[in-house]
Amino acid sequence: MAYVNRTSGESGASLPGRLEGAGANLLALRSHNGALVLDLLRTAGTTGISRLELAERTGLTPQAVSKITARLRADGLAAEAGQLASTGGKPRTVLRLVPEAGHAVGLHLDRDELTAVLCDLAGAVVGERKVPLGLGAGAGAVVAGAAREAEALIEGAGVSVLGVGVALPGPLDHARGTLHRVTGFPEWDGFPLRDALAGRLGVPVAVDKDTNAAALGLAVGGCGPVCEPGAGRGDGFGDGDGYGYEDGYGDRDGSGDRTGRGDGTGDRTGDSYGDHDRGRAGGDEGGRSGGGVRASGEAAFAYLHLGTGLGAGLVFGGAVHRGARTGAGEFGHQVIQLDGPLCDCGNRGCVEALCLAAVGRGAVDEAARVLGAGAANLVGLLDIDLVLLGGRTVAAHQEAFVRGVGAVLGERARREGTDTVPVRVAPGGARGVAEGAAQLLLAPLFGRGEG
Repeated sequence: MAYVNRTSGESGASLPGRLEGAGANLLALRSHNGALVLDLLRTAGTTGISRLELAERTGLTPQAVSKITARLRADGLAAEAGQLASTGGKPRTVLRLVPEAGHAVGLHLDRDELTAVLCDLAGAVVGERKVPLGLGAGAGAVVAGAAREAEALIEGAGVSVLGVGVALPGPLDHARGTLHRVTGFPEWDGFPLRDALAGRLGVPVAVDKDTNAAALGLAVGGCGPVCEPGAGRGDGFGDGDGYGYEDGYGDRDGSGDRTGRGDGTGDRTGDSYGDHDRGRAGGDEGGRSGGGVRASGEAAFAYLHLGTGLGAGLVFGGAVHRGARTGAGEFGHQVIQLDGPLCDCGNRGCVEALCLAAVGRGAVDEAARVLGAGAANLVGLLDIDLVLLGGRTVAAHQEAFVRGVGAVLGERARREGTDTVPVRVAPGGARGVAEGAAQLLLAPLFGRGEG
């Protein structure tokens, strides 16, 4: 993720590149800059990060960083994590995030079960529950069950929460928190799930599609082309651990390394207050010349979730793409066989219907190639860098789905003379959607909530 500060300090003074007259007030700017600092504290982990490095990476003045970190410490969100070894001057104090300073609940309402997690500020799961659920049992029963599991987690941990995130099959309206005709359960059409659950629990609630929630969790966790340490070399996802220069912020002079080094390690340089665009372009070209993908924060990936249904979560530039009406990602209902089997959505030959039918008769390899055909359409349409697979059906046949989807994408690449888009199983396992649902409340604290 590229960090671009909006002021040179807490005073609101302009920097080159700031859009004047945008209507942002000082409080919003302070919140923005605080989120930048807080996100760096989060990604630094228990090792921590110094104030000087925070200033270098955000482009804020040291004075502004000192004010922000003092406020974060006073709020209990940050704490000292020791000192760096001296290089001749006064040892630098490093700061870290205090994960236990806040929590959020994530609920995954699947068609037949409910998974609930309690996550701290760092996204670590500190509590988990799983119970059967009938999404067709009626709104009252589902809301009551969801509220009961959330309350049990909160009371069991003895904490207060920022709110509850809810992820479930779409389509739905993320902005309003209302459901549309959920595939297979048209009776949910128009139901205000967010307001109903918020009224029951008395805390803020956010609602999103299961695929978007999972994709958000992956993006916040540093996934995409950097979700596996060491993935950079060979696949061209960056340098060292896959982050370009460690974290993708790059050289202060803003220059771009265009060599690619022949192994796909494109160095993304250029910091937030240097020549950011030139640095980004350098990293992009470096990655491509090595046969790889764009450097970390700017990469695009698709998360394909195959469980009781099929959908996609799309991430561009580190942010989830929901679309103007928050309906993006209805991947499972693209028609690829005009005379195919009837789908629950009312169409024939949808990728979802074909995949689930193949799985149902034990033809997993066929299901994987069908999913690959849909993924190839997505790659061709959006030019994404990585395909991540998840969901219980994928989890039961990981190797087959990675192999089958990868084979179809490889065939497409050979026909077109392009690089093959990598395919992997998404980290997070069975509770990845629930963890992503918790991020609907947590991520905005770090400036990572909305796309």
